[in-house]
Amino acid sequence: MLKIRLQRTGRKHEPTFRLVVTDSKNSTKSGKSLETIGSHDFRRKGSTIINADRAKHWLAQGAQASGTVHNLLITNNVITGKKINVLPKKTVEKKEEPVVEVKAQPKAAPVVAPAPVAAPVVEAVVEVAPVSEPEPVVEAAPVEEAPVAPVEVSSETPSEVTAEAATEVAPDTNPEVVA
Repeated sequence: MLKIRLQRTGRKHEPTFRLVVTDSKNSTKSGKSLETIGSHDFRRKGSTIINADRAKHWLAQGAQASGTVHNLLITNNVITGKKINVLPKKTVEKKEEPVVEVKAQPKAAPVVAPAPVAAPVVEAVVEVAPVSEPEPVVEAAPVEEAPVAPVEVSSETPSEVTAEAATEVAPDTNPEVVA
């Protein structure tokens, strides 16, 4: 079976690679290859040279590209597809986690609760935790209070007051029902 793979060339500590078409049984260091279709240097970006026509020809003839060569062909738009994970099986592929930046927000001013009109004024301080999104401020509609009838204080005894209250009829109640 034919393989398209990398063959190391270059000096010590300065590796460069050739993209070669060879029999899969040949050793990578044997130097036996049918055709050299390009070169690549991992240390320099943009140094990849690939003869795209010849690479497509050999792939059409049934040659299998190694994982790294397959990824190089996709990167250089020779073929389309999804890249292959070529990491060793013992190495777990690292998934990039999205970085979330937390910005310190200034503390909100303390909120003072409004005091009731008839009650003595008491101030209450409520601390509000910072919120990521400011909430819209909703103003409360003014509450209309029903008019309160003035209460007369008399010096009568409680039994006389209850008797009078029982005989009084509220304007919206039926007088026949009250006994």
